[in-house]
Amino acid sequence: MSRTMVTLTREMQDDYGYNEAIKTLRTNILFCGSKVRVIMFTSSVPGEGKSDITLAAAQSMAQLGKKVLVIDGDIRRSVLVTRYQLKEKVNGLSQYLCGQKKLEDVIYDTSVENLSMIFAGPYSPNPAELLEEELFGDTVKKLREAYDYIIIDTPPMAGLIDGAIVARHCDGAVLIIESGAVSWRVEQKVVEQLKRSQCRILGAVLNKADSGNGGYYGRYGKYRKYGKY
Repeated sequence: MSRTMVTLTREMQDDYGYNEAIKTLRTNILFCGSKVRVIMFTSSVPGEGKSDITLAAAQSMAQLGKKVLVIDGDIRRSVLVTRYQLKEKVNGLSQYLCGQKKLEDVIYDTSVENLSMIFAGPYSPNPAELLEEELFGDTVKKLREAYDYIIIDTPPMAGLIDGAIVARHCDGAVLIIESGAVSWRVEQKVVEQLKRSQCRILGAVLNKADSGNGGYYGRYGKYRKYGKY
């Protein structure tokens, strides 16, 4: 079925260290095994760089020939439409979950080969309730049959339940941590939330690290090694 194509105007950064770090992230995700196919990217607080890394990782996986779908699950405060300067008017997840649009109306092909997207859609006053409906989980199950990887960008988890709800339907989670910006105690609360959702923590990305410590955008590794990259 032919779909509307949207153009992503914000390309991956032309920075060798950043691109190598994204490739390392991609490789580590692939090494998690063939059963890890629905992956959420989350953070503790806004502004840690979660959405940029989500899109960069998805684009990197698509470049390997993997069929990738990105779902923008932040229907409270999405930044993707404005950040990627979409010229097209797009429908989104909130409209689908509340019955205004069909699934085929909210999936878009993109200018990146093998990469499709479901955008967040208009702000919803009850995002947690929408995500908790059976429709969201059933949809993720259905989409598993059509894509090699589904990557879900969730809202920050400190103080919001949305990410924990999404986690129930994911095979694993990647936690984005801005270097020096969030306390260890807050990060541990997020880790505990993910564990209660029975979502496997694949690892963490230490973002915006000092360039003298292994690259501007940090490394990817197991969460228990956080602080020792």
